[in-house]
Amino acid sequence: MRERVLLNQGWEYIPQWRDEYVEPAANTEGFVRVNLPHANKEIPYNYFDEKDYQFISCYRRSFAYREAWVGKRVFADFDGVMAYCEVYLNGRLLGSHKGGYTPFAVDLTPALKFGENVLVVKVDSTERPDIPPFGYTIDYLCYGGMYRDIYLRIVDPVFIENIFAKPQNVLEEKKTLETTVFLANTTTEEQSLTVTVQLTRDGERVAEKTCTAAVEPGKSSLDVVLSDLESIELWDIDHPNLYQVEVTIAGGTGISDSYAVRIGFREAVVKADGFYLNGRKLMIRGLNRHQAFPYVGYAMPARVQRRDADILKYELSLNAVRTSHYPQSPHFLDRCDEIGLLVFEEIPGWQHIGDEGWQAVACENVREMIQRDWNHPSIFLWGVRINESQDCHGFYQQTNCIARELDPTRQTAGVRYIEGSEFLEDVYTMNDFIHSGGEHVLRDPKQVTKTKEYVPYMVTEFNGHMFPTKRFDQEERVMEHALRHLRVHNQAALDPHISGAFGWCAFDYNTHYDFGSGDRICYHGVMDMFRIPKPAAYFYASQTEPRNKPVLEPATRWTWGDRSIGGVLPLVIFTNCDRVRIKLHGHDLGEFYPATARYPGVPYPPVVIDKLEIGQWGVQWFEGEFIGIVDGEEVITKKFTPAPVPAKLVISPDDLELKADGMDATRVVFMVVDQMGNPLPYLTDAIEFQLEGPGELIGPAKTALIGGAIATWVRAGEEEGTITLKGVTSRLESEAVEIKVKK
Repeated sequence: MRERVLLNQGWEYIPQWRDEYVEPAANTEGFVRVNLPHANKEIPYNYFDEKDYQFISCYRRSFAYREAWVGKRVFADFDGVMAYCEVYLNGRLLGSHKGGYTPFAVDLTPALKFGENVLVVKVDSTERPDIPPFGYTIDYLCYGGMYRDIYLRIVDPVFIENIFAKPQNVLEEKKTLETTVFLANTTTEEQSLTVTVQLTRDGERVAEKTCTAAVEPGKSSLDVVLSDLESIELWDIDHPNLYQVEVTIAGGTGISDSYAVRIGFREAVVKADGFYLNGRKLMIRGLNRHQAFPYVGYAMPARVQRRDADILKYELSLNAVRTSHYPQSPHFLDRCDEIGLLVFEEIPGWQHIGDEGWQAVACENVREMIQRDWNHPSIFLWGVRINESQDCHGFYQQTNCIARELDPTRQTAGVRYIEGSEFLEDVYTMNDFIHSGGEHVLRDPKQVTKTKEYVPYMVTEFNGHMFPTKRFDQEERVMEHALRHLRVHNQAALDPHISGAFGWCAFDYNTHYDFGSGDRICYHGVMDMFRIPKPAAYFYASQTEPRNKPVLEPATRWTWGDRSIGGVLPLVIFTNCDRVRIKLHGHDLGEFYPATARYPGVPYPPVVIDKLEIGQWGVQWFEGEFIGIVDGEEVITKKFTPAPVPAKLVISPDDLELKADGMDATRVVFMVVDQMGNPLPYLTDAIEFQLEGPGELIGPAKTALIGGAIATWVRAGEEEGTITLKGVTSRLESEAVEIKVKK
């Protein structure tokens, strides 16, 4: 059977390239030991030169050839290398790849030898004009290095390259599963194989079918159909039921292989009158995600990538995410499958279309993206157009053709920002930035498409650069930022011809100097780069049933003088409660209800208070208390003090246990709060992270609080033990948390 070995540990790295490095006996002076995922250069949080990581580097690793591999094929499977690479084994060039966001495999067999083998990867992280998204300007950074996983794959000479399991008739009582098995025969003779497809759930067999096939040398495929499947539970956003499809092959000459994937039975389609999941109309409420993090860019391990999906689903109450503007981590997508988060995935690019060679790479990106991800039930839409690019008939006719031939089960889309664009895809997706705070919130879809009839239509970006907002901005701005997200989602839900909207964006992100706030950050997120929420995040968080999580977040600093003129009115309270009781200085001011008439399109409108007798400027200011009530019961309370001071440094780790592999990592948030437990948004004290034990910090050990809070990531070492971490400022010291590191 096949063997798959994770090859992330024990690499040697040097931030330069010399041709002599490809030789097995090359001098390795200057190389340092690293584990993957790895950033070719750690960068500051902001104010750095993006050319700092744009260079050619070298990664080397030795591995021993094993006798069990005799007569087999050995591949190196790369999940992602930014942005061009060449792969050498024992001094011999065996393959190369253009593009940093899609996987590729290199057959190592021709250069393998008994004993030690030296694998060398030349990594070009410059912005080469022949590789998407490069060639002009881009509003995000692509960083550098071997930032995703790499595996050794050992298979027999006849093996399974891929499988595509396609559920059909999913809304009928008896369902069907058609599985296309892609085979490679590297021998010189036809091989007779027995092929078995088994469908299981939680280890229990649901159905199985065996057939025989004569496989000619080269590549081929065959379809195996499991029909009359009963009692199948559908995958949806509330109940993401998953099944496993395992394909095995066996031959008379001892050939054997096995390949397994997870799938879900579901129907997802965008129509002219909205989006339907399993026949039920669902309003898509999503955000765009860049997979970037402070200091190491894209180079975060599985746990951290998966955590982002949890943040989007559980902290922001989203039902969908767009992978702007490239295919993202397989670990992130796996988690989306598991928790029921819909995904719109698109190819790399931003506005610019290059020459024929560039377009050929983009077309290959379409193939690689779809062939990698076509079994994910969370993915419902393929983005086959360069984000916000102009029309290019021949190019986009080809990308759509590739997508439809590879995967006839999903629709295609192409994100643009121009009206009347040539409509080659199945869904017209539009970045609609018309809302600037006034009455115009979204365009009528037919105004955009210029079609006679309404067509499947979705808003894929809004807000963003129209209103960049920092977490520590003044109260009026952070409140308006939140209200703009609310207004667009409200308007989208009121238009029956808009299937949903993805706000720009989930998290702040590093960008080129041509964009952002001049410090290499775009402050467009509803959370900052550390995944710490801004008030806009509370609008999204409140859009969940209170039985799941009651939310009560007044969009205020609760002070007289932060707004223009002064006061806290209008007072916007993002909540999913039935009503909110307010007390001022212990006195009950009454109960206030959600602004349903003003925002009828969202499930849980905020409470908006325009008039309230609170106090007088410079004379008196009082303690405030907000009480959320659901079904007559007080379920959540929020209090504010009139005179906040730093009272506690709160430490909040995402995880308390890591794997001792030198790669695993988790986020730890530090927040200074006042006497009532509220963050202090203008606090900028210095903070030191004090760590002991088998691990290290990602980023600096000494930095400054940003808006009263900041986070760091802790990476586990390769030895078992306990990591102890605490934060210390000039005024406060957090508790120490213990993170167990285990094999």
